[in-house]
Amino acid sequence: MQLAPLTQRFVLHFGEMGSRWGINRTVGQIYALLYVSPRALNADDIGEALAFSRSNVSMGLKELQSWNLVRLQHLPNDRREYFQAPEDVWAIFRTLAEERRKREIDPTLSMLREALMEQPTNQDDIHAQARMKQMHDLVELMTGWLAEVQKMDSATLVSLMKMGAKVQKLLEIKDKVKASLTGRSTMAATPHKTNNES
Repeated sequence: MQLAPLTQRFVLHFGEMGSRWGINRTVGQIYALLYVSPRALNADDIGEALAFSRSNVSMGLKELQSWNLVRLQHLPNDRREYFQAPEDVWAIFRTLAEERRKREIDPTLSMLREALMEQPTNQDDIHAQARMKQMHDLVELMTGWLAEVQKMDSATLVSLMKMGAKVQKLLEIKDKVKASLTGRSTMAATPHKTNNES
């Protein structure tokens, strides 16, 4: 199986980028190949296309399956296993976000929660715990936001992303309206002096 030049460039680049994201280069290249492939591929197809040994392909596929980034398929009258990446890029984004949360964010939140329950015994620990509280609150806010994003359908996610800086303008308008309404309610609550009172 000979890779077309454009596919080869993408696969090689994804392998390079994968190593920067903490993913094995082999795993990155296998995923990139499955992502752009018009059909499901078996381990022999992948090994031939990327010039990888059968054991490297097998380990790479197991890693991708553990991340839920590839689907296993069986074809009629064929005993081999075939693999394919999900078609929907938003489904891939959701899967990656969820897996990274479970592997990286949840353990950090657990550690921070445990640290915040401890009673500091000196000034350095009091300072450190205050900083940990800030980190905990930020991470928890972000994971809450991510959980809400995970529930959105793809069309809503696209609309949200396209709004970009418009969201900030909307929040600024909301704050101005809120300040205006607060100002009016304060004025209404303050009794006006009459001429006789002055």
